[in-house]
Amino acid sequence: MLKIDGAMGEGGGQVLRTSLTLSLVTGTPFEIEGIRANRSRPGLLRQHLTAVEAAAAVGGAVVEGAELRSSSLRFAPKGLRAGEYHFAVGTAGSAGLVFQTVMPALLKASGPSRLVLEGGTHNPSAPPFEFLASAYAPLVRRLGGGLELELERPGFYPAGGGRFVARITPPAGGELRPLALLERGGEVEEREACALVAHLPRSIGEREARKLVDLLGWPGGEVRVEEAESSAGPGNCVWIRAKWPYVTEVFSGFGEKGVKAEDVAKAAVDAYRHYLSVDAPVGVHMTDQLMLLLALAGAGRFRSLPPSLHARTNAEVISRFLPVDVRFEAEEGPGRVWSVRVVSREA
Repeated sequence: MLKIDGAMGEGGGQVLRTSLTLSLVTGTPFEIEGIRANRSRPGLLRQHLTAVEAAAAVGGAVVEGAELRSSSLRFAPKGLRAGEYHFAVGTAGSAGLVFQTVMPALLKASGPSRLVLEGGTHNPSAPPFEFLASAYAPLVRRLGGGLELELERPGFYPAGGGRFVARITPPAGGELRPLALLERGGEVEEREACALVAHLPRSIGEREARKLVDLLGWPGGEVRVEEAESSAGPGNCVWIRAKWPYVTEVFSGFGEKGVKAEDVAKAAVDAYRHYLSVDAPVGVHMTDQLMLLLALAGAGRFRSLPPSLHARTNAEVISRFLPVDVRFEAEEGPGRVWSVRVVSREA
């Protein structure tokens, strides 16, 4: 049984989630100690426990230690099972992170799957639903997999209650294809920004929209206010989507008590401008997810913003389960651009 140190690197939940994903793919049982050891509230919280339960369901796994605040876990999958699944976090914890735990594995299943996921869809602990649908899903499709996402209702902190549906189709022939993503491909083809408000005064979104227009210099028609009446509780998110020929990225800011609406909009714009300032197609949030997909494909390369400790930790976990190396190489020239390569040890 493979031993994983949950405190390695950044010591957060991604160590557990990636281990679950790759255990499902490879059939390798593992034992992890020190789950989320570097967090203020270590051990399994509700969203992490839901990820374990989701992985156990799609892998028919035998699990020990799957309880709240547990710091250790044993996980032994029996085999991937495509099908219909419903996973609910039960809090505002990220349903998107539960989705990203099982989705890559289901690309290796024997048939299509449909997932219904409930929990937080728009909270500061993870990229919002729009990132999954507009940035992540197109890259899965470029790798040969099928992924369609539909938001039924948003879920904000602290009420949660969001719900979305994912339809996953394994690639033809069963194998993802390698991808080289080295540039954005030219000028922006599409762009939009949205101030999303739920059970809050519309004026908050209108202030955010005005700030977006002011900072971005975009026409008013490319910036909108959307009211989410179906949300279970109040919340606010600003997101910016920009599509280039080869990549789409989404940048966000989240409303919080005591934070001015204009500052929420500025946070999203600052993230967008930082991305534009570096000549690389892959942003910070996409780096660790894309390297996992390329590792499943067996090879690939992309250029990115400087990889975080989160991404480097993910690379270490990947190398424990798969016969690949993930290499980070700083490129010469202006700007802080990195090349991330996935190379098969068997090549």
